[in-house]
Amino acid sequence: MERLQIKNDIEGMQEALKEAQKAFTLGEIPIGAIICDDNGKIIARGHNLRENTFDATAHAEIVAIRQACIKLQNWRLSNLTLYVTIEPCPMCAGAIFSSRLKRLVYGATDWRAGGCESVFNIVNNDWLNHQVQTRAGVLEDECSNIVKNFFQTRRQNV
Repeated sequence: MERLQIKNDIEGMQEALKEAQKAFTLGEIPIGAIICDDNGKIIARGHNLRENTFDATAHAEIVAIRQACIKLQNWRLSNLTLYVTIEPCPMCAGAIFSSRLKRLVYGATDWRAGGCESVFNIVNNDWLNHQVQTRAGVLEDECSNIVKNFFQTRRQNV
């Protein structure tokens, strides 16, 4: 049973970074996510699992969203916040929009394939019927560095 209460965005991102570290340990690209309610209770956790599950959709955000929907027995995650270490890709941004998450907080920007602000802006597109409150750059250096370290380690081991 999850007992930790998230008091602010920094604490939320620190928990997401713990999930990223789990992915790193498994040989996955180290991206982590958690979902909290308005009281700071952690509802779900996720980290990348694509390599281990052979599932192209097993991104940290999707894993956490699926877990939250099952736990709450509802596809609408209207009053919840998603913390994720890297800006979500277009697929994950679509899932964030579709699940009606209230807030998105992410660490580092993905300048190649970001789906929330950098390359695309799916979560706050005026053509869509739901907008997601978005905050970027929380613990940006830590979130960026774990990914950089992962790829440096992989290049050294090749």
